[in-house]
Amino acid sequence: MGYELAGCDSLRDLLPRDFSMQLALKSEAVGEALIVRCRGRIVTGEEAQFLQSELDKLTQAHLTRNIVLNLAEVNYLDSGGLGTLVRMLHHLRFARGDLKVCQPPPFVLKVLQLTNLLNVFPAYSSEREAVEAFSQRPQTLHGTPGTTSDRIVCIDRSLELLAYVRLFLQRDGYEVFTTQYLSDALTIAREASLVIVGPDTPNKEAAIEKLRQNVPNTKLLHLPADFSTSDADHAGPNLVNQVRSLLVR
Repeated sequence: MGYELAGCDSLRDLLPRDFSMQLALKSEAVGEALIVRCRGRIVTGEEAQFLQSELDKLTQAHLTRNIVLNLAEVNYLDSGGLGTLVRMLHHLRFARGDLKVCQPPPFVLKVLQLTNLLNVFPAYSSEREAVEAFSQRPQTLHGTPGTTSDRIVCIDRSLELLAYVRLFLQRDGYEVFTTQYLSDALTIAREASLVIVGPDTPNKEAAIEKLRQNVPNTKLLHLPADFSTSDADHAGPNLVNQVRSLLVR
């Protein structure tokens, strides 16, 4: 394994000129693994849902939980798309499988570097190398959870956003609980330092008011409407910085 990105180009400079192409997939079974070649965008919305549903179908059809995503022809990845990859990784490992990525274009590699996710998604230089890596022990998805005394709750309808937020905050040492339901958030928030309210929270304004009434001493952080569609290299690190500033003692 060994992908390195030289130079100090900005992420925008590394993007292909046309990054409006919708996602297309081609798959091939290799031994006990399934290689899925991606072409186009991996972004929040239809493309992310398509990728998730197609991988579900492919793993069932081929009876394998080991997936290699070839990203060579991916031309854009937003924070929601990265959240989709994180969620799929959780799902596959829970089913005793794994997810590897190979041949990332320069801008994807830079996203993984800037978000410190190369240990979660090592960038393999070939499909063969990625397939062979399934024999190795999977890397942990986070650092050392619970190394701070702060508990954080995040509520949103999007499972991709919840997976993305959980990954970044756990890696920073926080104890993180995510939920799609206000009732769960209210219960957990009684012992939380911070509640993060996602942009797609059901009945958002009413939920915020209920949180303020029931847990008045717990801080609230509202994620912006474009959080899932913002550049993947900014959303996670910016979130961590916001949380640190809110919970500084």
